[in-house]
Amino acid sequence: MTKPTGPLAGIRILDMTSVLMGPFATQILADYGADVIKIESDEGDLLRVAGAMRNPKMGSLFLQSNRNKRSVVLDAKTPAGRAALLRLCEESDVFVSNIRPSALRRLGMGYEDVKAHNAGIIYTSLVGYGQKGPYKDRPAYDDLIQGISAIPSLLSRAQNSQPQYAPLTLADKVAGLSAAHAILAALVCKGRTGFGQSIEVPMFEIMSQFVLTDHLGGNGFEPPIGPAGYNRLLSPDRRPYQTKDGFISVLVYTNEHWRKFFQILGRPEEFDNSPLFHDHATRARSYDEVYRFLAEVVKTKTSAEWQVALEQYDIPWAPAHSIEDLIDDPHLKAVELFQTMDHPSEGKIKMIAPPIVFGSTPSSIYRHPPQLGEHTDEVFEEFGIDMPTTPLNAQAPPRPDAAPAKPTLAAHTA
Repeated sequence: MTKPTGPLAGIRILDMTSVLMGPFATQILADYGADVIKIESDEGDLLRVAGAMRNPKMGSLFLQSNRNKRSVVLDAKTPAGRAALLRLCEESDVFVSNIRPSALRRLGMGYEDVKAHNAGIIYTSLVGYGQKGPYKDRPAYDDLIQGISAIPSLLSRAQNSQPQYAPLTLADKVAGLSAAHAILAALVCKGRTGFGQSIEVPMFEIMSQFVLTDHLGGNGFEPPIGPAGYNRLLSPDRRPYQTKDGFISVLVYTNEHWRKFFQILGRPEEFDNSPLFHDHATRARSYDEVYRFLAEVVKTKTSAEWQVALEQYDIPWAPAHSIEDLIDDPHLKAVELFQTMDHPSEGKIKMIAPPIVFGSTPSSIYRHPPQLGEHTDEVFEEFGIDMPTTPLNAQAPPRPDAAPAKPTLAAHTA
């Protein structure tokens, strides 16, 4: 295993999270160099069985959100398991969990319990809802949080259709990003003051801020001066536009963009004579009409013809990719966003590399996504913990043709 070189090298994080919000947050921190010890039950993280897989409990979603971590299996409900967990907390900088706070307190793993063993711990609770509110004990999953934070309603309004969820785990990952930056802020504070603290990261409140920053609208004033919602984002024709032979994303936004766009159409006088197009305030009140116009005129050329014209006139555009197009995008290949790794049980796997570039302390992929309990013995020996461990990696024995411990990275060129 290569050593981490990221800015968090030397920071240890005890990770009792599962599914996606927590693992996404801790993978970011692991990519930045932190030693993330992932605590799992005998059954393992539920995400281990999500998505495509070659071997049991090594599903694609797990692989993409748990690299650079060590997996330890223990049962925190047993006295020995709880003692081991507290021992791990004693020498960790951060404890992070998405188990309900009330359940953690019953286990003897609440903030005060852990603080008694490590006064400087940064104790992070990932919750569905803030613990001061009436929803505090409700279950929280991505679909539910999308629904209650109005995302399906927004899609329904914009598309004049039935409400639907965004087809990605939007709430989990937005909240996971928020958890990562909250932990980083607490680490900075501890570096200045020497004090740890507890952190609450509530999905509903985070997603409410995420949605309402755009859509609070007239309700942002007291008393309200208009309805909620931002009309540009809710316009039904704000979408990739159909061309003669496909689709393209175009943003004709400023006055200069519109002047040039009418030059492409060969109708420059239309821009000069229509306040709808040469005045931004008028366009802002009439986005439905403006985008309807765009949808009609873009149909008159092929995607390639539009790309040439828009490039020539410096008007913002982008391809309207499919998922397959995105994976094969030449820019992503050039920046080496995809890397291949030789996994001890899964063979060659494709990893999405850390996208943020640090000049002096580069983040990296230095450890393969762990098999269930792969590092239990290693970590227990490291911490001087003496207790029985479960058999390791029973679900997927190592391949005889794979190096068991040393992942190799290379730019993906397929």
